[in-house]
Amino acid sequence: MTPQEVAEASAKAMWNDDSASQRLEMSLDHIAPGEADLTMTITADMSNGHGNCHGGYMFTLADSAFAFACNSYNQLVVAQHCAITYLQPGRIGDRLTAQAREVSRRGRSGIYDIRITNQHGEHVAEFRGHSRTVKGTHLPVED
Repeated sequence: MTPQEVAEASAKAMWNDDSASQRLEMSLDHIAPGEADLTMTITADMSNGHGNCHGGYMFTLADSAFAFACNSYNQLVVAQHCAITYLQPGRIGDRLTAQAREVSRRGRSGIYDIRITNQHGEHVAEFRGHSRTVKGTHLPVED
């Protein structure tokens, strides 16, 4: 399999068991080795006391993009540390896109930056995830 085919097959295997992303009606729009783009529309059920998108939903969108990007090599990878900076509120009805890109991957550790933008291309939040590879694969490994 090519690296792109591995990324696509790994994403498909993960998506099948990812109830959280599916129930929030996220869409996996792009997958490649070390990359993933997910989108999600903000609904009224996702609003906070200020009438904006609750930050936890934006974090979840970024975290899902992070997960698909760092798991794109047919290795099981988990989050070791994540942080998010909110730059402006997400609004009800906004279509948010989280673009995850690999910054570094060495040994069992990786660093990924995830930019969240709205449908107007405005930068809404910035997320950085540190990953850790654990035992196991998404796909059967041939000998």
